[in-house]
Amino acid sequence: MSQWTIKLSLFINYFVFAILLNSVGTVILQVQNSYGVTESAAAILEAFKDLPIALTSFLVASFIVRIGYKRSMLLALGFIGVVCLIVPQVPTFWMAKLLFAATGVGFALVKVSVFATLGLITNSSKEHVSLMNFLESFFMVGVLSGYFIFSAFVDDKDPGSTSWLNVYYVLAAMSFAAFALLASAELDESRVSPSETRTPIEDFGDMLVLTIKPLVLIFVVCAFLYVLIEQSIMTWLPTFNSTILNLPVSLSIQMASILAVSTALGRFLAGIVFARVSWFKVLFSGLLLAGILVIIVLPLAGQVGDREVSGWLDAPIAAFVFPLIGFCIAPVYPAINSVILSALPARQHAPMAGLIVVFSALGGTTGSIITGNLFEVFGGRTAFYFSLLPLSALLFTLYLFKRKTDELTATRNPQ
Repeated sequence: MSQWTIKLSLFINYFVFAILLNSVGTVILQVQNSYGVTESAAAILEAFKDLPIALTSFLVASFIVRIGYKRSMLLALGFIGVVCLIVPQVPTFWMAKLLFAATGVGFALVKVSVFATLGLITNSSKEHVSLMNFLESFFMVGVLSGYFIFSAFVDDKDPGSTSWLNVYYVLAAMSFAAFALLASAELDESRVSPSETRTPIEDFGDMLVLTIKPLVLIFVVCAFLYVLIEQSIMTWLPTFNSTILNLPVSLSIQMASILAVSTALGRFLAGIVFARVSWFKVLFSGLLLAGILVIIVLPLAGQVGDREVSGWLDAPIAAFVFPLIGFCIAPVYPAINSVILSALPARQHAPMAGLIVVFSALGGTTGSIITGNLFEVFGGRTAFYFSLLPLSALLFTLYLFKRKTDELTATRNPQ
């Protein structure tokens, strides 16, 4: 019973932080309306989210076993719950920055702990990759829910209103509920108990040693590029819908949910397909389809004109089709994470998870800031065309990653 409780808790923790983290696109749109900031200034919110994720993960991951996975997650949930209660009381742009900084710190603790915990509650690499894909697909369910939760608090008749900040009372309640569920769950962490003869400095050194392994180096490049692509699109899709496709603000946020749906579906189906088809073939095919989708669909955005849109039924086709890119690229992240974690012993899962979070965060920040500046200088269509460059680079690095994993497998299982 306790095993199911801890698994459910991991899913709920991911769900809560999925809403908070990926609300950055919605908040970027809203701070432009409510506080009058520019697109390039609003883009800094991604950095306030991702840099604390990277810094916290880098500093904590190597000795999080000393804190305890469960204790770290409880700390994160309680902390972000309190912050969410404060946000509506201070309706300013700098408070939005502090909110995402707090979210970043909390998510770093949760993600490193969740990834490390997977190794404790699964018994095989197949079970690991399956649970990883389902967990990441549920993360996207949280992203999807966030679009509708936030849009419910948006006032289309008064775009400058700060009434949307009341959503954070709901998110605070969800955080405290997740805290209560986790507190009631049991997690046996004895397998990764820190050695009494080792110091935190030695643990930190072990994490740094991981980064010089060729397989790990190639992996972090893959993770960086993937999150750069995903976050640049996810963060700026509400703004793209509003400014390029002329959708009302609430509808722009709601229709961005198509990306979350397609990503969740892609990861869910990948969990089934990976049992029969090589992970590399699935990922390579998906990335090729994503590139083709960008080339075909973005010209449609230029044909929208100035026609007024009032609802889903009269929205332009580009608003429905472009977010399907999520389905194409969805399996990449959980698949490469599972491959690298399965290749390492359980005691190295926490430091490796830290590296995953660090480079994912840096990729997210880089993608959002670049895309935000491209939006301001060249416009939304051109900004999204630039996604073809990291897509091409990711195809190449995935090929190198596959070669390295094949070499490792051959070494472990000589003929």
